[in-house]
Amino acid sequence: MVTSQADPYRTPATVPPQRAPAPVADPDIAHARRVAEVMDRYFVDPILGFLLPGVGDVLGSLIGCYIIVIAHRKGVAPIVIARMVINVLLDAVLGIVPVIGDLADFAFKANTKNLELLEDRHATGKATRADWGIVIATIAALIGAFALVVMILSRLFAALGHLF
Repeated sequence: MVTSQADPYRTPATVPPQRAPAPVADPDIAHARRVAEVMDRYFVDPILGFLLPGVGDVLGSLIGCYIIVIAHRKGVAPIVIARMVINVLLDAVLGIVPVIGDLADFAFKANTKNLELLEDRHATGKATRADWGIVIATIAALIGAFALVVMILSRLFAALGHLF
């Protein structure tokens, strides 16, 4: 006997729920998600940096670049890719500092940040104002740091010149 939705004896509680088909996951994004999970959630990135000082940080950065490659393949905007590169470089620079860098590696999860950028931006491929702001602020900070180093070195050489 086939019952219809209009059957007065069949309440909504007894109607089996209709399930939507599971969305087909993008295998590249699934791989990126797995890389971020292993490197950041299971702390492989900071452990590599701790066990193999210098080399572990380089390995972690190279593995983190996989997410950037996927973003490039997916047509994510170049400014978003630049932001992802900044995340990986910041993670590597923080990790180089002995002990403190390893502790910072536990807090700064570049792979997870890059995965979020990839998932948020791959559908449209477009950057947001925040992406532009972060990249521009990073470039300004690098220029400022470079200028500071040049200023300090010039004063140091000037002071040393007076000694001789």
